[in-house]
Amino acid sequence: MSTSTPILSLGRSSFGNPENKGRLLSDEEAHALLNEWVPNERLRLHMRQVGAVMKAWALEREGADQQEARKWEQAGLLHDADWEKHPESHCRVIIEKLEQLNVDPEVIHCIASHGPKYFGVEPDNTMDRMIYVFDELSGFIHAAALIRPTRYEGMDVKSIMKKLKTPSFAAQVSRDDINDAISRINIPLEEIIQFVIDHQKDVV
Repeated sequence: MSTSTPILSLGRSSFGNPENKGRLLSDEEAHALLNEWVPNERLRLHMRQVGAVMKAWALEREGADQQEARKWEQAGLLHDADWEKHPESHCRVIIEKLEQLNVDPEVIHCIASHGPKYFGVEPDNTMDRMIYVFDELSGFIHAAALIRPTRYEGMDVKSIMKKLKTPSFAAQVSRDDINDAISRINIPLEEIIQFVIDHQKDVV
């Protein structure tokens, strides 16, 4: 979510049908939706990276089983699915689509909460809080990788921390959002940065 994004409050905080708990798109369906809705390859890569980092966190840090980890991954994979074609209605359109597809309400709520001050939906569980944490940082770290000859190889946390303090670098990334997201979890920013570097470097 860039600093220029307008306020697009969704006007609600309840999403989906509780009877659909545990229902996810197949991996093939999720990627087909991604490819259909998101023509821009750079944005698709961002969404795949957030999905991968979310899945890795669920498995490694939350002790999730594969089905639960897929829920985290699907939220990350589809969180910006309507951004390119429907920027004025982000993320209303993808939410309504996933409700029509009977997707688990927790996935839909997670997507709705990835920008609290934009959508008016507060993160209310760990999955929600982590997508908010990872979204801006993932894009920021990838931007830093793109200007390095060796990309992610040899990238360190210190260099990312320095760039975060440089307003002119990736200026569209909201430092306020990053700080707000980190304030909601009991984990140092440096630790999160290292996790993102480690788990999105091989996503293509």
